[in-house]
Amino acid sequence: MNFIKLLLFGAALAAGSLPALSQGTGSEGYFQIHNNTDNNILVGFYTDDGSGWSDNWLSDALAPGEAATANFIADTGNCDQIFQLGWLGENDTEVLDEPISIDICAASNVYMDDNEIYYD
Repeated sequence: MNFIKLLLFGAALAAGSLPALSQGTGSEGYFQIHNNTDNNILVGFYTDDGSGWSDNWLSDALAPGEAATANFIADTGNCDQIFQLGWLGENDTEVLDEPISIDICAASNVYMDDNEIYYD
């Protein structure tokens, strides 16, 4: 299993004012991301805390069927976070999805399917 950088969301969450770690697996400082696509390789995972997009948090690409653990260290911040995913395109380029918002406090798993991104 791959791991996203340990400081994932640390800066993003520290900027907010609501308790970010009060519910769900997020309350334990981590959640799982799952590449449930048939043929797409996830190469980028970005966050925006309102100050602009982060660097890529993925240390390794996620092939179809693989999962990674997203670890974060902030103990306060906004539960609502904006993510953007990058997929491997032709000629090793990165194709970015539209940004999405999830409730990190309620997220135990984030699933990336071929035409849908959702969490539980």
